[in-house]
Amino acid sequence: MGKGEQTRSAILAAALEQASESGFESLTIGSLAERAHLSKSGLFAHFGSREELQIAAIEAAAARFTETVFLPAFKRPRGLPRLHALFDNWIEWTRRSGLAHGCPMQAAAIEFDDRPGPVRDAVIDHFARLDRELRRTVSMAVEQRHLRSDLDVAQFAFDTLGIILAYYHGARLFDVARAEGQARKAFERLIVAASPVA
Repeated sequence: MGKGEQTRSAILAAALEQASESGFESLTIGSLAERAHLSKSGLFAHFGSREELQIAAIEAAAARFTETVFLPAFKRPRGLPRLHALFDNWIEWTRRSGLAHGCPMQAAAIEFDDRPGPVRDAVIDHFARLDRELRRTVSMAVEQRHLRSDLDVAQFAFDTLGIILAYYHGARLFDVARAEGQARKAFERLIVAASPVA
């Protein structure tokens, strides 16, 4: 990477840390310049507006999520091994990514769900891709006969996301270990309910 690309990458890494802590609304040219040890004009040269900065940070978060969650899972065999890996990676992705304060994409979804505009569009695009890939992974488990042939794939994906969101909620407000244990138990129940009858 050239110096400009390295600087931009460092800015986005700082933006993800801040978004994990305080949400994407906390991202301003001034606050991020201070965090990244740059002048406001130096940061402005990379991102011409706060909205552009927020969108770039959301895209960086989505890319890091893909690298941490989906790509390692796709190396596992199709079916339940891949589905389990995806769920495990998803539960652990913020820790693996050094985002100790929670999922920035979840923060973005809460912040922008009712605020039309380009930032909301970027959030929707991420979650739509996530849903497509999750459904595809579940469909492969059906094709491998690890899950029932009559399984409602869309509902299974919806239920999985519900478990993950409940985990984020419990981990942030209560106890991480308890929330993780409950999430894993809930996912296993979902798998059992979707398994072919012996």
